[in-house]
Amino acid sequence: MTKKALALEVIGRLKQAYPLAECTLDYEHAWQLLVEVRLAAQCTDARVNIVVQELFAKYPGVKALADATPEEIEAIVKPCGLGRSKARDISLCMRKLRDEYDCQVPDDFDALLGLPGVGRKSANLIMGDVFGKPAIVTDTHCIRLVNRIGLVDDIREPKKVEMALWKIIPPEEGNDLCHRFVLHGRAVCDARRPNCAACCLAGVCKTGTALLAAQAAEKELQKA
Repeated sequence: MTKKALALEVIGRLKQAYPLAECTLDYEHAWQLLVEVRLAAQCTDARVNIVVQELFAKYPGVKALADATPEEIEAIVKPCGLGRSKARDISLCMRKLRDEYDCQVPDDFDALLGLPGVGRKSANLIMGDVFGKPAIVTDTHCIRLVNRIGLVDDIREPKKVEMALWKIIPPEEGNDLCHRFVLHGRAVCDARRPNCAACCLAGVCKTGTALLAAQAAEKELQKA
């Protein structure tokens, strides 16, 4: 099976297993998602969703948050970890939106990359979730799963994984597929103990197929 054919098979199976593909960060506006994805670094989405309730209540718009000092922001976002650097990036990002984009989040990938604290993962998330444009978010779940499945061959660098996936995944499927990778990674394909026996990708996942075959062979040896 070619990698393109494998990608289509994986997309179809994950669609059946996870019909609803959504970002697990709660937001109403694009600028809020920008803030949240920065806070989500080395922090759970669940915690971010709780912390930003106070942040957005106190600073309900780009201008209000841009006018806040990094210290005021840090006092609220500290529970997400790395409070000082995250608060600094959020402050600089909101100020740039205020001063250069009339408080609007740009729908251009390169412009997003030019915002403080915004990398390719964040920019792709905004492009896909907010603006409905082709996007591939290579977070830790995506990178782990595509290597295990065999969609890429031992590639760990996020940008290289992204570039490899663009070659085999239909553009309109990329954003939702990455959300489904997150859901599947949390529910079944755990980093330490993947539950291959319960996996909807059984039979097409390179790692899972090898693991299940090894387990079956071991059982046969025990019977002998």
